[in-house]
Amino acid sequence: MASTDGVACRRAELRCCRIGHSGRDVALSKLAEALYDRFQKERKTDDLNEAIASHRAALELRPPGNKKRSSSLSKLAICQSDRYGRQGAVDDLEEAVTLGRAALDLRPPGHPNRYVSLYNLACDLRTRFGKQADMHDLEEAIELHRTALGLHLSGHPDRSSSFLELALCLSTRYHNQGVVADLEEAVTLGHAALDLRPPGHPDRGISLNSLACDLRRKFEKQADMRDLEEAIELHRATLALLPIGHRLRLSSLQDLALCLSIRYDSQGVVADLEEAVTLGRAALELHPLGHPDRSISLTNLACDLRRRFEKQANIPDLVEAIQLHHVALELRPSGHPLRLSSLQYLVLCLRDRYINLGVAADLEEAITLGRAALGLHSSGHPDRGTSLNSLACDLRRRFQQQADMRDLEEAIELQRAALALHPPGHPLRLPSLQNLARSLSDRYTNQRVVANFCGTALPGRAARAVRSTGQLDRYTADLDEAIALERDALRLLTPGDRSYDRSRRRLTARLQVKMRSQVVTPPSNASPSTNSDIKRVIRNVAFETLQTMPTRLLHTQTGILCNRDAQLSHFMNSEHYDQLVSSCATCDPSQQMRLIRTGVSIYFRFAMLSHRWGDREPSLRDIEGHPIYVLSTKGGLGKLHSFCAITFERGYLWAWSDTCCIDKDSSAEFQEAIGSMFAWYRQSSLTIVYLSDVRDNGSLVNSQWFSRGWTLQELLAPHSLLFYTQTWSLYKDLTSSNHKTDVAVVGELERATGIEPWFLTNFSPGMDDARSRLQWASLRRTTRPEDIAYSLFGIFCIHLPVLYGESAENALGRLLAKIISQSGDISVLDWVGEASQFHSCFPAEISSYRALPLPSPQSNLEEHVSIIGEQPAASSALQTLYRLFDKSPLPRFVNRRLTLRCITYTVTGVRLKGATPYASSYTYEIRASGLKPLEITLPCKLENETMLQGALLVRPWHSKLLDPYIRVYARMEDRLLHALGRPFNTLLLIALPHNEYKRVASSTIIISHPADYASILQSEVRTLDIV
Repeated sequence: MASTDGVACRRAELRCCRIGHSGRDVALSKLAEALYDRFQKERKTDDLNEAIASHRAALELRPPGNKKRSSSLSKLAICQSDRYGRQGAVDDLEEAVTLGRAALDLRPPGHPNRYVSLYNLACDLRTRFGKQADMHDLEEAIELHRTALGLHLSGHPDRSSSFLELALCLSTRYHNQGVVADLEEAVTLGHAALDLRPPGHPDRGISLNSLACDLRRKFEKQADMRDLEEAIELHRATLALLPIGHRLRLSSLQDLALCLSIRYDSQGVVADLEEAVTLGRAALELHPLGHPDRSISLTNLACDLRRRFEKQANIPDLVEAIQLHHVALELRPSGHPLRLSSLQYLVLCLRDRYINLGVAADLEEAITLGRAALGLHSSGHPDRGTSLNSLACDLRRRFQQQADMRDLEEAIELQRAALALHPPGHPLRLPSLQNLARSLSDRYTNQRVVANFCGTALPGRAARAVRSTGQLDRYTADLDEAIALERDALRLLTPGDRSYDRSRRRLTARLQVKMRSQVVTPPSNASPSTNSDIKRVIRNVAFETLQTMPTRLLHTQTGILCNRDAQLSHFMNSEHYDQLVSSCATCDPSQQMRLIRTGVSIYFRFAMLSHRWGDREPSLRDIEGHPIYVLSTKGGLGKLHSFCAITFERGYLWAWSDTCCIDKDSSAEFQEAIGSMFAWYRQSSLTIVYLSDVRDNGSLVNSQWFSRGWTLQELLAPHSLLFYTQTWSLYKDLTSSNHKTDVAVVGELERATGIEPWFLTNFSPGMDDARSRLQWASLRRTTRPEDIAYSLFGIFCIHLPVLYGESAENALGRLLAKIISQSGDISVLDWVGEASQFHSCFPAEISSYRALPLPSPQSNLEEHVSIIGEQPAASSALQTLYRLFDKSPLPRFVNRRLTLRCITYTVTGVRLKGATPYASSYTYEIRASGLKPLEITLPCKLENETMLQGALLVRPWHSKLLDPYIRVYARMEDRLLHALGRPFNTLLLIALPHNEYKRVASSTIIISHPADYASILQSEVRTLDIV
C-alpha cells in the first residue's frame, strides 16, 4: 500500500511540473524510482515499463554536462537489465550495456558512485556472455569486478556482493576454459562473501548455494571428499533458509540432490541415493508444465531412479526412469543444447530394460536413438568414440538376437572408428579393444560355416556372390585380429584383477579355436561314432526347425510342393548338409550347437506370398506331384510361377502361398494354418507382396490389397517385405532389399493404412493399445464375414478355435471377450455403432472402431488442480479413491457377462427435446449426479424412457488410465486428479433384474464432464455385471 501511495504522490508532483518546468526532470526521475520500487515488491511489468519510459524522459531533460545525467543513465540501465531478465529481449540487454558504459565514463576514478557503475556494468556483461558466449564480455566483467572490489574496502556494505559476483564470473570462466586457478579463487571469494553474510543476513542463502556449487565443481576436478561434504552441508543450510514458495528453493533441491547422487557414486551409501530421489521428486513438483527448466528435473530424477534400479533391481524404477527421460526428450527438440544427453541417458535405460526383460522394441529404440546421438557427435567431438561404441554394442546385441549379419558388420565398422579415436594412453582404449575383439570373434564363429558351405548350397545369385568372396580367409583373419586385440587389452590390465582373468580366459578360448581350425579334416573313414553323433544332432535340429514352419512348402529350385518329410530329405541329401557335418567335426565343441542351428536355419529360409485372391487360383490338388514350372501359366498359376522364380533368384529354396500350401479339406490342418499364419509370416526371411492392381508407374496407396482383412497381419508380421507391381517389377524400381527400411515407402504405407511408422517397422503381437489395433482393421473386409475376427488372432497373439459358420458378431465377440479378459484393456469398449447380439458392450461390426473424436480438455477445472490436490482433505479423499482403484480386479468375461469396475453416476433426469412425429433424430438432455448436464442425439427414440430413471452413466476404470500422467506428475494424487478431471467417454447403462445392467444408446458417442472437483473427490466406485 505504501508503494502505491508513493507512486500516487510522485504522479501528483509530476503534474505540478508541466513541460518546460525546471524541476520536471527531477519529478520524472522520482516517479521512475517509485515505480521501480513498486515493481520490485509486486513484480508488475507495467510498472517496470513505465519506470523505463519516465527515466528516458528524465534523461532527455539532462543533456551532456548535466551533473545528474550519470544517475539517469545508471538507473535506466538497471531497469533495462531487469526487463531483459523478465522478458528476454536482447535489445534491452544491449541498451543496458551501452547505458552502463556511458554512466561509467561520467564517473571517473574518485567519483563516489564509480563502484556502482563498475559493478552494474560487469553484471550486465556477464549476462550478455551467458547469451552470446563472447569471452571478451566475461574477461571485461572480471576486470571490472576486480576494480569495483578494490573500491569496496573492508566494512563496505556491498563488499560481499562484489565477492560473490566476481566468484560467479570466475566460476563461469572455469566452466568454459577449465583453468583450475579460477575455480580455486572462486571458492576463496565465496568463503569471503559468506563470512560477510552471517546468520540472519537476507542474502546468506545465495552465498551458501553459490559456494556449495563451486565446491562441488572442485570435487569433480580434484576428488577431495572434504569439498563434497562441505558442499552438501552448505546446500542443507541453504534449503533450511528457503521456505516452501521461495523462488530459489527449486534450484537448492536440485543442487543438493545432485551432490547426494555424486556422493552415492563415490561411496555407495544407499541413504544418499534415497534422499536424492526424494529431493528430485520435490523439485519436479515445483517445475510446472511449460517451465523452461522442467526437463532438467525430469532428467536428474530419471538418472537417480536408474541408479537405484542398478542397486536394487527394482524394475518399476527403471520403467519410471524411461518414462521421465521420454518426456525430457520431448522438451528438448532438435537443436536444444541438452538433447544429446537426453538421447544418451534414454539409450542406457532402454538397454537396461532389454537386458533384464528382453523386450525387442527397447533394443530397436535404443539403436534408433543411438544413431540420433551419433549424428549430434560431429567429427572431432571428444565423446564421439563413446557414442560409436555404444551404438556398436547395441547392434551386436541385435545381431545376437536376430542373426542379421548386417548388424554385426556395422558394429565392427563403428568399433574400428571408435578405436581410432582412442589411441594408446586414452582411458577408453581398453573397452574399445575388447568390444572390437568380441565382434570379430562373433563374425568368425557365425560365418565360417556359411563361407564353407553356402557357396555350394545356395541357389541363384546368392551362390555366385558367396563363391566370389573368398570369405574363409577373411574370417580366419578376423580370428587372428581378435586374438591380437585381446592381447593388447590384456597388457593394459593388472594381473590378479578379475578383469585380467576374464580377458585371459577369452584369449585362451580364441587360441584354442584357432588351433582346432588348423586340424586337418578327418577322412571319410573317421570314427563312425563321432560322425553319426553329429548327424543325429543335425537331423534333430532340422526336425525341430521344421515343426515351427509351414507344413508344406514349395521347393523353388524344382517347383515341387514338399511336405516335411520331403523337406528333410532334400536337406539330408544336400551339399549344404555335408559341409555342415564336416565343419562341426573340426570346430570348437562349445560352438558346435551354434553352428548347427545357424546352418540349418540358413538352409530352411523361406519366403511368403501376400496377395489378393483372383480367378482360378491353384489349390493343393492342382499342383500336388507336379513341378509348377511345367504347368500352364494362366490365371493364378502364372502368379505362383512368378513368385517362386523370384524367390529362387533371391536365394531362398523354399516358398509358401496360401492358395496351394494348405490342405483345406483337412479341418485340423486348416485350423493349424490359421492359428500359425502370423508366426509364419513373422518367421519368414522375406514376404513378397504382389499388387495386381498397381501399374509400374502407379502408387500402392490406392491398392485394394490394403482393404482386405487378412493382409493386415501380412503387412505387420514380416521383418522383411518387398512390393511387386502387376508386371512383377519391384515397386518403383527400388533397389532396397526390404521396403520396410525405405522411408518413402513407409510414408506411403502410413497414408494407405493410418498406421504409424513405428508399428509398421517394429510391430509386436499382443494386446497393448488394443483399440488402435482394432481401428487399423475397422475399414477392412473379408470374403467370409467371420474371417475379419480370425484374421486378428495373430495380431493380438490370441488362440481361439476357428468356427466357420458362426456369425461375424459371434466371432468378433469371442475375440473381444478374450482381449478384455486377458489384458483388462477397457479401450475396446470405446466404439460407436450398433450393439452386438453377443454382448451389449461389444459392437456388431468392426467398423464401429473407426476413429472417435477425442474429448476436449476442461481448462477451467485444470487450472486449479494443483491447489486442490495439495489440500489435506482432498489429498486424503484421493488416496482413498486410489486404494479402491488399486485393489480393483481386472475385468472378467464369463458366460457372456462382463464384470467391470466403474465410476458410476446416477441418472437423475432424462428429457426429450422438441421432437416431431416425423423426426429423423431425437435429442435427449440427461442429468446425472456429479456430472454437468449433457445432450445425446440418437437416430431413433429410446425404447422405454422410464427405464432410464434407474440408469447409470459409467466410466470404466483401469489403472492404465493413469499411465499418460506418470510422465507429467510425480505425486499419485496429482495423476489421479488430472485423470479424473478430464472429460471422458461414457457408457449409458439401464438396470435389469438380478442386479445386471445393459448398455444402450451406443449409436452416439457420449462425452461427460465432471461437474467440479468436489464431485470428483466424492466419486462412487462400483463393480457392475453387464450383459
